[in-house]
Amino acid sequence: MKKIDRIRNFCIIAHIDHGKSTLADRIIQATDAVVRRDFRDQFLDTMDLERERGITIKSSAVKIEYKAQDGEVYYLNLIDTPGHVDFTYEVSKSIAACEGALILVDAVQGVEAQTIANFYLALEHDLVIIPIINKIDLARARIDDIKLQMIDVLGADENDIILASAKDGIGIQEILEAVIARVPHPVGSRREPLQALIFDSSYDVYRGVIVYVRIVNGHIKAGIQVGMMNSGRQYEVKEVGIFTPEEMVVDELNCGEVGYIICNIKDASEVKIGDTITDAKVPAEKPLPGYKQVKPMVFSGIYPVSNENYVELKDAMEKLRLQDSSFLYEADTSAALGFGFRCGFLGLLHMEIIQERLEREFDLDLILTSPSVNYKIKLTSGKIYDIDNPTKYPDREKIEYVEEPFVYCNIFAPSVSLGTLMKLCEGKRGEFVSTKYLDPTRVQLTYNMPLAEIVIDFYDKIKSSTQGYGSLDYDFTGYRKADIVKLEILINSELCDALSSIVHRERARERGMELAKKLKETIPKHLFKIAIQAAIGGAIIARETVAALKKNVTSKCYGGDITRKRKLWDKQKEGKKKMRRIGNVDVPKEAFLKAMRVA
Repeated sequence: MKKIDRIRNFCIIAHIDHGKSTLADRIIQATDAVVRRDFRDQFLDTMDLERERGITIKSSAVKIEYKAQDGEVYYLNLIDTPGHVDFTYEVSKSIAACEGALILVDAVQGVEAQTIANFYLALEHDLVIIPIINKIDLARARIDDIKLQMIDVLGADENDIILASAKDGIGIQEILEAVIARVPHPVGSRREPLQALIFDSSYDVYRGVIVYVRIVNGHIKAGIQVGMMNSGRQYEVKEVGIFTPEEMVVDELNCGEVGYIICNIKDASEVKIGDTITDAKVPAEKPLPGYKQVKPMVFSGIYPVSNENYVELKDAMEKLRLQDSSFLYEADTSAALGFGFRCGFLGLLHMEIIQERLEREFDLDLILTSPSVNYKIKLTSGKIYDIDNPTKYPDREKIEYVEEPFVYCNIFAPSVSLGTLMKLCEGKRGEFVSTKYLDPTRVQLTYNMPLAEIVIDFYDKIKSSTQGYGSLDYDFTGYRKADIVKLEILINSELCDALSSIVHRERARERGMELAKKLKETIPKHLFKIAIQAAIGGAIIARETVAALKKNVTSKCYGGDITRKRKLWDKQKEGKKKMRRIGNVDVPKEAFLKAMRVA
C-alpha cells in the first residue's frame, strides 16, 4: 500500500498550443513511464482527431513513478487538459481531481485568454500553481517580458517561475522536483467510508462503462458492492485499475489515488460525471461537491442523411455523451430532414468535433442545421419561454419582447491589431469596456457582446486579423432585450425549416442575402427555375434564382452500347443519394453545411 504523503495529483493547464501535450510527453519519457519503442509524440492524445488538429480535446491521465533527489519514490498522477475555450468543462473536471497545476505560458506569445481563464479555474479549487515559461529555445523568446506579464497578470512570484523547453527537454527535472516540493499530497483517510469522485468515463463494447475516479476517502477493490450517491443505483465492482497510461489492473485503489473501475454497467446514461461512489454496506454520510451543471451555449440540429440510420445515431450519441458530459441532446423532427436530435454545445469548435467524432467513430453521414443560441421570449400572455430552435419560434404578434444572451469578451492580441479588432467588435454589435496593455507589444481588449455574434466565425476573424496571434475567452453575463426576428428560407415557395434561423433584425437582410447566394451556388440546376427566398414574417427580404437546366445527361449518346447510358444514369443516381428533397427541388447536403458558415 502506497503512503498518501508519497502521492501527488497535478494537471497541466495553458492556452491552446502552448505546449501542454509536449510537456506531458517529456515527463513520461523522463520518468520511463513508457517503454521507448512504444512511445510516440502527443502520447496522451489518443484520438486521431486530436493528433490531426494538434489540439487536446479530451483530458487524459497517467500514473508515473518518480525517484526524487531526496531518494524517495513518489507516485505522480498527471492529467493533460485541453486549451481551447470550448473545452473548459474538460479542464474543470480534471482540476477537481488534483491538488496542483502546472500553468504554461508560451515564451513568444505570452499570457493569453485561456491562460487567465484556466488560472482562475485552478484558484477556485485552491490548487497550488507552478508557473512555467515554455519554448525558451525559440529565437523570438521574450523571457523577461513574459516574466513581467506573469507577475502582473497572474500574480506569480518571480522566484517560482521555471524556464523550460518541452521540445528540447529543458527544465523537466526542475518541474518534477517542484511538483514534489510545492504540490501538497492528498488529504483523506483509508479508514473513512469510501468516497470516490467520478471525473470522467468511457465506453467499451465488451466491458461496458469504464468509470474514472479519484479516491478521496476509503479504498475500493474488486468484489465489493458500491452505490452511486446521487442516482442511488448499486453495482458489484468487477475490476479496478490505474492508467500507465494504458489500463493496468491492480488489487485496490487507495485514498488519494486516481484510477478506473468497471462494474458491468451497460447503459451509458447510468453514470453521471460528478457523482460520488461509496460502499453500499458502509456508505458515506454525504456526497462530494461534484461539478456545476454545464450549460450549452450553442444549439444545432443533427440529422442522419438517411432516416434508416436514426437508431444508430441515437446509440452513438449515448456513447459520446458518456465521454463528453458537456454535450447534450434531445429528440427532434424536421419536415425537411426527418427524425434527428436537437443538440447543445459549448461552442462552435465543440460542435465541429462532435460532428467529426460521430462521423468517424460511428461511420455516420450527418447533416447539421445552422447554429443558434438560447433566447428568452416573453409572450403577451405573460409566459416566458427559452427558445433555441427556430421551428419553435412563436408568431410575432404573440411576442411581448425577446432577450438575447450577452458575454463578457476578452481578446488578447498584438497591439498593432487593436484598430482592426475594435472595428470587428463594433461590427458585431459589441460594447467597448476597456483596453489594457500587457506590455508594449500585447494588448487586452474587453467588450460586452451578443453571444449570437461570436459563435459563427468571430474566432476565425480574430485569428486572421492578428496573423494567428489573437486569442479569445468569454463568460456569460446575462440577457438583454433585443429586436430579434425569425429568418425563414423558402425554396420554390416551400418553407425549409432546417435552414431557418433566429437573428437580430439589423443583421437579417445581410444574412438572408448571403444564405440565398450560397444556396444558389450549391443547389444544382433542375429542368425548371428555382426561386430561393429569405423572408421575415411573410415579407421577402432577399431572393436568388437558379436557372433551368436544358440538357440531359445522355444527350450525347447516339445509340451504341446501352451500358454507356446506364453508367451516366447510375452516376446521376449516386449524386441524388446525398440530397434532401424539399418540395420538388433536390437540396444537397453541402447546402446545409454552407448555411452553418453564414456570418
